[in-house]
Amino acid sequence: MLACTLLSGPLMAQGQWTIDAETGIPFTGYNDVRIPNEGGTLFSFKRDFSVDGSIVPIRLRVGYTWNDRNHLFGLIAPLFINYEGVAPRDIAFQQTVFDQGEQLAGFYQFNSYRLTYRRDVYVEGPWRLGLGFTAKVRDASVRLDNEMGKADRKDDLGFVPLLHLYGEYTLANQMKVYLDGDGLAGGPGRAFDFFLGSRVPLTSKTDVKFGYRILEGGANVDEVYNFTLVHFAVLGLFLTL
Repeated sequence: MLACTLLSGPLMAQGQWTIDAETGIPFTGYNDVRIPNEGGTLFSFKRDFSVDGSIVPIRLRVGYTWNDRNHLFGLIAPLFINYEGVAPRDIAFQQTVFDQGEQLAGFYQFNSYRLTYRRDVYVEGPWRLGLGFTAKVRDASVRLDNEMGKADRKDDLGFVPLLHLYGEYTLANQMKVYLDGDGLAGGPGRAFDFFLGSRVPLTSKTDVKFGYRILEGGANVDEVYNFTLVHFAVLGLFLTL
């Protein structure tokens, strides 16, 4: 309702739409899992298993800017990783015990859907600094199964509030170097998603985007222990409509 109100009326005539699309080359860091946290077995997708197939990161963010300093973004960022390997020990996962030596397939999903408002609090010369808030919905899932059809999984759909930060410096050739991301830490968990890179103009309305993204976080609660790090070499397009 808030987004509809902000984008209605005279704002539509004054504002500007953008599309920010990216993909890249992912590198998996740690991915430690114990489900349930009390009574489950701690295992590592990174150390105990191998990535099965390709990881294809896709992110699409639609933005709307009005009065130069106000920005509203909607983001869709799916992430799926398949694993395979031999259980290094008996693994108690959810309601199932997978025996040591079993050939296992693993699946890790962390889809993110976000709505962000940012206000640029400092705009002077080549510098632009912004602060905001992000409402994030996470759609997470962890699954294990063996060759005999024994399987179990844990799904987690939840809301996470995050702080949003933005910093930009524009060079003389209109190339932008910037930091853009969401993050928050405290209590039983944390979540960080930050991009550091550049936008190089191809035309008046099209930029090439490249840089580095880090995605890290997790939770340590009664039902779940899971902390994950995935980082990316990013390539994308930024379109002004």
